[in-house]
Amino acid sequence: MSRVIAFCFLLLAAVIGFLHIDSRPAWAPFVIGDPSSVEEELEPQLVSKSKSAIAPSKPHIPSPIATWLPDTGAASVHAASLIALKDGAVRAFWFAGSREGAADVSIYSAVFDPRASSWSAPTVVIDRVSAETGLSRYIAKLGNPVPSRMADGRLQLFFVTVSIGGWAGSSISSIISDDEGLTWSNPQRLISSPLINLSTLVKSPALPFADGRLGLPAYHEWIGRFGEFLRIDAGQVIDKRRMSSGRGAIQPLVFVNSAQDGTALFRQTRSASQAKQVPVSQTQNAGQSWQVAEDLPIANPNSAVAGLQLNNGVRILVLNNIETGRYRLTLFMSEPKSNQWQVVEVLEDDEAFPDQNRKEFSYPYLISVDGNDAHLVYTWDRKKIRHRYFSGAWLKRANNQMQTLETDSATKEIQQ
Repeated sequence: MSRVIAFCFLLLAAVIGFLHIDSRPAWAPFVIGDPSSVEEELEPQLVSKSKSAIAPSKPHIPSPIATWLPDTGAASVHAASLIALKDGAVRAFWFAGSREGAADVSIYSAVFDPRASSWSAPTVVIDRVSAETGLSRYIAKLGNPVPSRMADGRLQLFFVTVSIGGWAGSSISSIISDDEGLTWSNPQRLISSPLINLSTLVKSPALPFADGRLGLPAYHEWIGRFGEFLRIDAGQVIDKRRMSSGRGAIQPLVFVNSAQDGTALFRQTRSASQAKQVPVSQTQNAGQSWQVAEDLPIANPNSAVAGLQLNNGVRILVLNNIETGRYRLTLFMSEPKSNQWQVVEVLEDDEAFPDQNRKEFSYPYLISVDGNDAHLVYTWDRKKIRHRYFSGAWLKRANNQMQTLETDSATKEIQQ
């Protein structure tokens, strides 16, 4: 009987929530490109302006830089994210504690200096006790920090809080910084549902709208596993829309194709009988409605996907391209307006080891500082956070090599 009453209550909440959402006005369009990035390509330096000068030698293209985020002394670390700072540095966030979901988990931050290729000492951004005090409610655990930049230039950090149960009982809270992450405001809980504000989580970067508001890809894990798109004005959710349905797609990552057109890629959580590929949804009205599209034919083992679009339109994707396990992490690249993804580099691969000796490489997160380069962080065996930097020159060369391979392949097909 109690289950029937609970179900009726949830159904009523869903209906009221739908009516509340459906009454919202039309959304502003997406911002095309990263507003914080440098819009112009760097001009190549000439060795000499003289027409008779000897042709310059090939420019040196540095190899990707690999570093580790600083050690916090915690046994378990996970869910790293990044944001570019105004001075060109990069600030990272992640959570660390005795294990995922433990009461001693805190959210940490550190800054990467690109000139020295080194990280600052880690600092605690927020822990369970300070979150509990600031939110005036019991907090059992913290997770998944996701930074964004507000229209007024301030940093906003979204993170997951749980008061009861597991991650399915989560809600999203946020804090704001006026000084690039040195200090933070008291946390504020995002109200994403008018009645039951439970089971809303975040993992992927937010997107700016033309009116200065943010579109935050979120997801639900209670009585279904599906993506949601939240429209946020400062610390308030003013609208939300379903991005997928059922129990098979969470942690949406959104690519903006145009002012109205966007593509969402998901982490699949499907049953054993369904395809272990990357689920896809499309919007043609800046996120107001979403339609399920064909899967991206790349294997996905119920693990997060990270992506980034560069200024030249090239897209990169990092994920575990295997159907089970998280022992391989691969970097893909796609040409502008193309849905054909090519492997650029296998970043980690423990396939040669026995199952019990394979490490976990998961939860990738990508950003660009100038629109041409890429910073990547990911969990390394739940013990460390790995950071990799790919320069604009390296990514351009990788793209050129990919185009050459595609041309050669097309030529062979014609000849056959």
